[in-house]
Amino acid sequence: MTLVLSLGLAFACQISAEQKQELGSWEVHYIALNSTFLTPKVAKQYSIVRSKFNGLINISVLDRQSKVAQSPVLTGQAKNLLGVVKELKFKQVIEGKAIYYLAVLPFSDREQYRISININSGLEQKTLKFQHKFYAD
Repeated sequence: MTLVLSLGLAFACQISAEQKQELGSWEVHYIALNSTFLTPKVAKQYSIVRSKFNGLINISVLDRQSKVAQSPVLTGQAKNLLGVVKELKFKQVIEGKAIYYLAVLPFSDREQYRISININSGLEQKTLKFQHKFYAD
């Protein structure tokens, strides 16, 4: 519950920070934020380096009907406006009934990324796309 609470507090600090998309049979919740929003304890627990130049992407995939957390495979990439592509490596975190996928994305101040995440359950495959501009705090 530590991560859920910590990220929940980070969400509260950012107006309209959390977003969701309905993709096929899924409801996909996502947020991109600066890793400094995590407490040092939570960052250490999940092996995330807190830095004003590290973004954190958090994804959760729920069944649209039952709202039960799903555990698909996530792969993705982030492309900045200059066309530089960074591969995203997601780590699955399970806390009780909640399942989260976390990826760290190094960035420069005011760098904007187009983020594309492939979600594959074996039976269904969808792509989540969004943009985010990171600021060094």
